[in-house]
Amino acid sequence: MKRRRTNWQRFFESQMKDPEFRVRVEEELRALRVGAQIAALRQRRKLSQTELAARAGMSAPNISRIENDPSPNLTLDRLTRIARAMGCELQIRFQPRRREVAAR
Repeated sequence: MKRRRTNWQRFFESQMKDPEFRVRVEEELRALRVGAQIAALRQRRKLSQTELAARAGMSAPNISRIENDPSPNLTLDRLTRIARAMGCELQIRFQPRRREVAAR
């Protein structure tokens, strides 16, 4: 049985038709994935946010904000410090957007 869409779902779908809005949503989702990756790696290393913060020379609330809502808190310097604190190398790469790849 198919569920009925909520007003929110209908609104969101209509907003996603706007290319500018879609780009913003996709950028935010990419940023959130970075925060989730940091949290997952920290947990695999068996580090608390406080321990990672101490190693990275940052505050625990800063680590929490980056893991949960990285966009306004994310800088290259902070990413580098976090990576080093967990014994990792930071890699940044440019990838063509899916639309541009499909157009070729």
